[in-house]
Amino acid sequence: MSEQHDMQHELNALLEGFRARIKAGRPLQIRGGGTKDWYGQAPQGELLDTRGYSGIVDYEPTELVITARCGTTLAEIDAALEKNNQMLAWEPPRFDGAATVGGMVAAGLSGPARASAGAVRDFVLGAVLMDAQGEELHFGGQVMKNVAGYDVSRLLAGSLGTLGLILQVSLKVLPKPFAASTRVFEINQEGALRLLNQCGGQPLPLTASAWNNKVLTIRLAGAQAAVDSAVKKLGGSELSNGDDFWRDLREQQHAFFDAPEQPLWRLSVPSVAPPLDLPGRQLIEWGGAQRWLRPDGSLDAVSIRAAALAVGGSASLHRGGDKAIGVFHPLQPAVEKIHRNLKQQFDPAGIFNPGRMYAGL
Repeated sequence: MSEQHDMQHELNALLEGFRARIKAGRPLQIRGGGTKDWYGQAPQGELLDTRGYSGIVDYEPTELVITARCGTTLAEIDAALEKNNQMLAWEPPRFDGAATVGGMVAAGLSGPARASAGAVRDFVLGAVLMDAQGEELHFGGQVMKNVAGYDVSRLLAGSLGTLGLILQVSLKVLPKPFAASTRVFEINQEGALRLLNQCGGQPLPLTASAWNNKVLTIRLAGAQAAVDSAVKKLGGSELSNGDDFWRDLREQQHAFFDAPEQPLWRLSVPSVAPPLDLPGRQLIEWGGAQRWLRPDGSLDAVSIRAAALAVGGSASLHRGGDKAIGVFHPLQPAVEKIHRNLKQQFDPAGIFNPGRMYAGL
């Protein structure tokens, strides 16, 4: 009991420290494990380290919900879920397990299963946020049937910490599939996109896909009978180290992602978009909806974004390159107004991660 009391005292002291830093009114760079410092525009402001505010608050395996403080590492979350054969279905990158829950939600990055399972925001059930006045705001809840404030909780996903300090989140988790098979096909880009879109219209347990260098790799996962039936229908060759392949893809340790200092573009387009004729190397995920590009030196940001826009998509400089061009796709005036209004409501003094997404936000 004394140990629990001491821990609570320490957590309360951390909260008071956060509150004092925020009320001082100076710009703050919110950071957990620092595994995504390269993501977005360059961090600005005094460092506010969240790692001390950690720990799983509540975990109900039968309810498929886990609640954790912002500084909790994904390694700790994974360890708890593994005991009950459960998982974070959207497969966020762990970055050697050092990534934290708060950073995971703030960055909003999803892995190979995004197209089949959903994005981070689809699994955020509730959140506690410390605002620019140092007040704790509670949104959503810790059970799936509680939807009060649900949209505000989801709003934090991908906000890069620009709306406030995420203190705690409740996340929906899912059981791991009973069976899985990774299949490989030798096929060109056009054929791969056609096949993936055909599969998308069929009741197949296709949970991930990746095309690169004339090879399409897909993952089938679910009930054993469903996986066996899909394997028989689609064919292809079995990839024996399938789990390693998808882990490397999730962590961006696949050979395509080597040389992190070089420009890596992420194009978000409709899955039915045709092959994009852009000089350079491509890796295609999410059934055709996410297209990674390693451009040739002759290709500039304007051309890349124009190509994405022409098919109804957008392009962001995910990593490396010159961030002066603006990392994220420029906002349309109406959307920019919404962003500025949200920033004004949540953080009128511009304290939290200033400029991490867009200049002036």
